[in-house]
This record gives sequence, structure tokens and C-alpha cells, in this order.
Amino acid sequence: MQTTTRNRLLVIGIGDDGEQSLLPRVREKLNDADILYGSERQLALVSAETFAGERRVLPRPLQKFLCDINQLNEACSVAVLASGDPLFYGIGSTLIRALGRDRVEVWPALSSVQLAFARAGEAWQQARLLSVHGRPLTGLAQRVHGAKSVALLTDGIHTPNAIAKYLLHFEMTEYDMFVAERLGSPEETCAWYSLAEAADAVFDPLNVVILSRRADASAPSFHLGVDDAKFAQRKPDRGLITKREVRIVSLSELRLRAGDVLWDIGACTGSVGIEAILQQPEVEVYAVEKNAEDLENLRVNQITFRTDFVAVHAKAPAGLDQFPDPDAVFIGGSGGELRELLHLCATRLKPGGRIVVNAATLETLATAHQTLLELGFAVSVTMLQTARSKPILQFTRLEGMNPVYLVSAMRKEAGDGA
Repeated sequence: MQTTTRNRLLVIGIGDDGEQSLLPRVREKLNDADILYGSERQLALVSAETFAGERRVLPRPLQKFLCDINQLNEACSVAVLASGDPLFYGIGSTLIRALGRDRVEVWPALSSVQLAFARAGEAWQQARLLSVHGRPLTGLAQRVHGAKSVALLTDGIHTPNAIAKYLLHFEMTEYDMFVAERLGSPEETCAWYSLAEAADAVFDPLNVVILSRRADASAPSFHLGVDDAKFAQRKPDRGLITKREVRIVSLSELRLRAGDVLWDIGACTGSVGIEAILQQPEVEVYAVEKNAEDLENLRVNQITFRTDFVAVHAKAPAGLDQFPDPDAVFIGGSGGELRELLHLCATRLKPGGRIVVNAATLETLATAHQTLLELGFAVSVTMLQTARSKPILQFTRLEGMNPVYLVSAMRKEAGDGA
């Protein structure tokens, strides 16, 4: 049966200025509805003249509402109020996923981000649009880095001053912050701040943040294959790092995609996880390192390269139980527990996942290769032995580096040959 307009769920965006933000045609649709859902604050923005039907506070979580909506729409017209544009980090996307496009009709108001950029007097067609509303700040540094402008939706925990302190921790002082509070309401307040100023300020819970990179401010840039010397490392034992050449090939074998979860086991300086994020900022890295001094260097490197990821002090497999299941696993060091570690990784690895082991000894190579084959993986081995130029008097010679074996494993799909 073809869905009619009447039994479609109306999702109506509304601003803090209330009914003034609604187009005449939207007001007519709202007036024709039988039941109106929304937060208490949103329902209070609509007068009885505009909507005279039954009002209900939208339940959280939405499961009950989603269960009831099918029955409700059979007998009456239902509308839901949302803030601004319901399809920008809003309830509109959730309702469409649950009910289908044909069951939902969306009428947006001006989004808070659109209004904020208008108040700031800045174009926003190339801005990065991010949200920390109900989400952790972890990973924000790499998503902000390099952007000319960024819009951030906030919440009561991840406030403008909390965001400013976070960015200062990562030394991202090239950004100024514009905070737009209670947009569209009589109490609207908008102002520019340095990060230091914003870190000490107090803001209304209803706000939108814009980060704008100053034209006269410099920011570090990073390239594929960061020089080993750029990483903070343990002294005098320099060299406890996955070398640049090995790091690049290892990352190629890991085949990371946006949204993938990467375990970096035996992370040491964090060079693999850091470079993974520099190439794909949407990768989630979870690192474990047993040496406290190396972990301290890792945290220094996180600030240097503006890469924010979870790193714990433990000897794997300890610590891995608190990580989400991985799409890819890199093992740079196993502390003698390689066989046990590979069994655990194989159990937790997502379908289609990849494991890459760096082996500096023949014994590690043999253990990794045999264990992964026994676990049913398709396994390949690459030996990398490179040399770097080194001056000697007025001449140049090549100094060879120790060979490293890359053991790369992918889970066999059904139907693959032995």
C-alpha cells in the first residue's frame, strides 16, 4: 500500500526563537497534527494557537517511541520537534534508519551551525563539522588538526572551556574560538576568545563552538614516513622504534580504513599508531606498552604529532580486555607471550581482520608463522633489509640495517583454498 502524507511521521526542526523559526507551511502541518512529541523545552516553544492537540515528552531512550509509532500513525498524525536541522547530528537520521525514508518527512529549521557561522561572519562551505555531544573528546585532536575552520556541537560535559583546555594540552594554539550561546533566543550571546581565555570562561549549556585558524599562525605538518629522530625515544637505547621503512610497509599490510580499530601491541614510542592516525584520522588506536619509560615517551609523541588515542601500561595480553574488538592488530613486541597473544587476537579479531607481526629474530618469525597457520589464517612473510647513507670523510657509504620479517595474516574467507 502506498504511504500517504498523513501517516508519515513529521520531524520538524525548531530554533530557540520558537515559532518564529517555522515557515508558514510548516506551521500548517504542525497545526494539523494530532500528537506532538518533543523535549519539555521544545514543547514550551509552541503556542496552543499553533498546536492544540496532545503533547507528549519524547521518551529516552527511543525504543518505546519507535515501538508505539507504527500503531499511532495508523489512527492519527504524529509530529516530533527537533533542534535546528534534524538531519545534522539530530534525531531525524535515527528515525529514518528505524522507520525508512518513506515513513518520515523532515522539515528543518536553520541549523545552529549555520547560525553560528553567520554570527561569526565566516564562510563554512569547507569547514569540518564535528560533534562531541554525548561523545568522548578522545581523537578530537587529529580531526581538528589542519582544518581552517571547525564547527563543534557540545554538551554539558564537553563544554567550550573543556575543549579549549584539551586543545591547549595538544599545543593547538593556532586556533581562536568563537562561542555562540542560546542562538536565536533573546538571551543570545556570541564572542571570540583565545583558547586561554575560553579555558577560564563559563558558558551557557546551549552553545555551538567554531574553531578558526589564524592566518598568521603556523601549525606543524606531517608527511608519510616520519623520520625516526622526530619521535621521543628511550636513551641511551635509541633504536627501540619501528623504523620508518618497516613502519610504512607494516601500515600498508594493515590496510586500515576509516573507522577501523587498530591494536598496537608493544607500542613503545607509539610510532605505528601515530603514523596510522596521521594517514587516516578516523582510525581508532588502542595501544599497550609494558615499559613505563617508553609509555611516557609515547605520551610526549602524542602531543608532538597531535594524535589522541588510548594507551595503557600493561604487558599484553593484559590490558586487551578493555579494548573493543580490532579490525587490525600490529604486534611490535610480545614479551615472550607471542603464541598466547596470537590466539587471543584471533579470537577477538573482526571478520576480514588483519594481523601484522614484526619479527627481528628467526625464532619469533617461526612462532608467528606456525601459530597463524594453525589458527587458519592466510599468511605471507616479507623480509625487509634496507640501508641508509652515511658520510665517511668526503665520501658516502651505505650502512645496512638489521633485517625485519613482516608476518602478515588475513582470516580465510569461506570457500578459500587451503
